[in-house]
Amino acid sequence: MEEPEMQLKGKKVTDIFTESISVLANEPSVALYRLQEHVRRSLPELARHKAAMQRWEEQSQGAIYTAEYDRSAVKKLVDSSVYFRSVEGLLKQAISIRDHMNASAQGHR
Repeated sequence: MEEPEMQLKGKKVTDIFTESISVLANEPSVALYRLQEHVRRSLPELARHKAAMQRWEEQSQGAIYTAEYDRSAVKKLVDSSVYFRSVEGLLKQAISIRDHMNASAQGHR
């Protein structure tokens, strides 16, 4: 009779002990400690990754600026084709007038 009573008491003690260990293991301060450990381990890698991303962003911004500047220059060249055609027409007209004047000057001699 004494043995089953002892087993019951032993079971109660182990149940209480197991519950206490479970509560301690899931204590918020333990969770915060584990979170702190995780942050401390991962922060250096995250900082390196952030620095690499910032360098990549700076390089990208430089490339975007260069591409937009080049696009603007090409657009200005395309837009100036009207003026080049006008200058070409004026040059042809000037050459024609010069040839006409040369021909007239030779005719008077």
